[in-house]
Amino acid sequence: MEMQYRVSRTEDSSPCPIPGLAADILHMRVKEGSKIRNLLRFATARMQGEGKDGNGTSLRQVVFTGSGRGVTKTITCVEILKRKVGGLHQVSKLHYRTVNEVWESPQQGSPDITMQRTVPAICILLSKDPLDPQEPGYQPPQTPTEDPRGPTSTRGPDWPDYLVQ
Repeated sequence: MEMQYRVSRTEDSSPCPIPGLAADILHMRVKEGSKIRNLLRFATARMQGEGKDGNGTSLRQVVFTGSGRGVTKTITCVEILKRKVGGLHQVSKLHYRTVNEVWESPQQGSPDITMQRTVPAICILLSKDPLDPQEPGYQPPQTPTEDPRGPTSTRGPDWPDYLVQ
């Protein structure tokens, strides 16, 4: 089997499947190689008002998108931002994107190979303003007492007392 090298990779520019997005919304495109700390530093500053928009106000909404191997990193960024900023409404949409790749062989005269793949993608809207709770994929903000990791106590109700110090 001969070695192939990827020459180019293009994704279709399908719009985010969330209806009614403003044209000037902050759009964070998360890729496989993106650094979470850099994405979050920028998004947090804009959402908390340190980075003002053109009118001098902080942003009310941000959209995170990722595809392929960037989907898990996209979800991680959103969950961390929800904890940092707090009170954010969320709408998540899954869809598929088409990726075209061109591969070539180092041997002279070998034809290039073009592959078309369909990869999963996610689009997540976070908003300080209330969103439509009837929209599929909607999640309300977490209350301050609600912790997704469960209670802070490490012992269950059936733990013996001699294990508790």
